[in-house]
Amino acid sequence: MKRYTKLLTVFLILAFTVVVLAGCGKQASAPAASDKPLKVGVTAGPHAEIMDVVKKVAEKDGLKIEIVEFNDYVQPNVALSQGDIDANSFQHQPYLDNMVKDRQYDIVFVTKTVIFPMAIYSKKVKSLNELNPGATIAIPNDPTNGGRALLLLERQGLLKLKPGVGLKATAADIAENPKNFKVKELDAAQVPRSLEDVDLAAINTNYAITAGLVPNKDSLAIEDGNSPYANIIAVKAKDKDNPMIAKFIKAYQSEEVKNFVNEHFKGSVIVAW
Repeated sequence: MKRYTKLLTVFLILAFTVVVLAGCGKQASAPAASDKPLKVGVTAGPHAEIMDVVKKVAEKDGLKIEIVEFNDYVQPNVALSQGDIDANSFQHQPYLDNMVKDRQYDIVFVTKTVIFPMAIYSKKVKSLNELNPGATIAIPNDPTNGGRALLLLERQGLLKLKPGVGLKATAADIAENPKNFKVKELDAAQVPRSLEDVDLAAINTNYAITAGLVPNKDSLAIEDGNSPYANIIAVKAKDKDNPMIAKFIKAYQSEEVKNFVNEHFKGSVIVAW
């Protein structure tokens, strides 16, 4: 009986030891949450430049950021929806609203970032008054940026839109075009490249800067700071309250990033927080 009791005791001790060691081994192999980087999608150019600064600020707070660059406006939301990235910073609210409506994305706004004022450029005229009848004007072909461009053209007196169309204006909504301007719709990233072929072009600032244009210097007309097109950070709805996202927002809206935007872009990009 004593021999049986002793054997049972040894067995229990060994079993307990195996369980403890297995548990320790599992904990040792699991990566710490802080080691997992936050993947943030941006478009190449200013958004990527700003995110480089955000990344450095976030590291001081223990948050690692992996920047993923895209060359168009569609893929960053596709990647976010599919879980390939954790957040994106490249679009304004009207654009996100349109994408969510059209594609049923479960993507939401979490905070504002900066405003990239859209502006009008030309390599053929030095003033809007010099435009000849029948001149060709290039605008982005996506619904929100196309509407934004048309509203800017309307404010400059180049054409008139149907009443009430607002931010959703399209070329079909042009009600008055006394000089018969031809509106040419192109992918937003292609509009700067069209400057040699068209008379006028409405270009998003991030693409203008990438093309070597200085909005405050080279444009013939530019949006003011009251534009409803402030850029935003977007995430999947389930991640809205994620502590990592809170740290990301804190880093983005830091004094370091604000100072970088003001000094580096010299007014061509405006902080929106």
